[in-house]
Amino acid sequence: MDRRHFLGLAAKGAVGATALAACGTGNDDLDQALQADDLPTITWELATSWPPGLDTIFGGAQTFADRVTAMTGGRFTINPRAGGELVPALEILQSVQQGAVDAGHTASYYYVGLAPVVAFGTAVPFGLTDRQQNAWLYYGGGLEMLQEIYAERFNTIQFPAGNTGVQMGGWFNKEIRSVADLSGLRMRIPGLGGRVMEKLGVTVQNLPGGEIFQALQTGTVDAAEWVGPYDDANLDFHRVARFYYFPGWWEPGPTLEVQIPLDRWNELPEEYQEVIKTAAAQANVDMMAAYDAKNPPALETIQEAGVQILPYPDDVMQAAEEASFELYEEFAASDSDFKSVFDSWMAFRKPVQDWHRLAEAAMLTYESRF
Repeated sequence: MDRRHFLGLAAKGAVGATALAACGTGNDDLDQALQADDLPTITWELATSWPPGLDTIFGGAQTFADRVTAMTGGRFTINPRAGGELVPALEILQSVQQGAVDAGHTASYYYVGLAPVVAFGTAVPFGLTDRQQNAWLYYGGGLEMLQEIYAERFNTIQFPAGNTGVQMGGWFNKEIRSVADLSGLRMRIPGLGGRVMEKLGVTVQNLPGGEIFQALQTGTVDAAEWVGPYDDANLDFHRVARFYYFPGWWEPGPTLEVQIPLDRWNELPEEYQEVIKTAAAQANVDMMAAYDAKNPPALETIQEAGVQILPYPDDVMQAAEEASFELYEEFAASDSDFKSVFDSWMAFRKPVQDWHRLAEAAMLTYESRF
């Protein structure tokens, strides 16, 4: 089968996979096929970028693995491993590309140094919220385009498998009153958001989540972003930083990915491929729901600790937005893959944001008055 045609089917197969039964796939034909006696027994190791103590983000990998095991009656077992246990936490894609691991669970924007276009698989500055991102990936052609690029560049196939929702804008040890206050700061921030911060005068570092607390505590960095109240409080950032900014304009709806070497994917029975797509889709939905439930009480904990929670000044937001789109134009001018995905993303972005502004934002604005 033609690789691009096959990958297109893989992307479309993820649509609608979130309606799951307790121990089934939600597809009666597939459930029946999974009862066949000739399906192989397989065990995979899943490298991740996360410490297990972050139960929600690492939990996305665990949810994915648990669903695969449940739906195959234990014949296909996947074991999630902590970041750094199998391979370095920020080298998942390289390890998957080399076939050094069976699969990975990570954020694609960690790998913009390999290809800036992969950032669209997770999040780009001033981009899409989690619902908008899912709409673009599953129904707007985004996932199919990215799967073609991953196959050609990395011999890898990937599926959405988690989302944190709009993130916070990071922890700082000094107040940011204007864009000038960013100059010279050392900040942990990955992806294209980091590239934008560099344009605003920030010295950027890309650290795994498990190393951020110590970096803030020792002054190795002056600022750091991670996820949002629940994970940030679990990592005790409120004990080593005074200011907590919002919004995380670089991550309005970041998707995490399951990445699989294409050779291993092609070796799987079709039934197991469908199980992987279904399990990844559930992890994608489940993680977002968990964060929405856990972030509000965690935010109260942070407030009670005396942290100042502040919006970014308007001039910071405006400068960051301008720098973001300048960066996109630079990449599009030199990278045809980036341009094709960016053009698709831009065509989808305005109408979906207009719709959410009309309906979602108006409703939230009205309810905030009471």
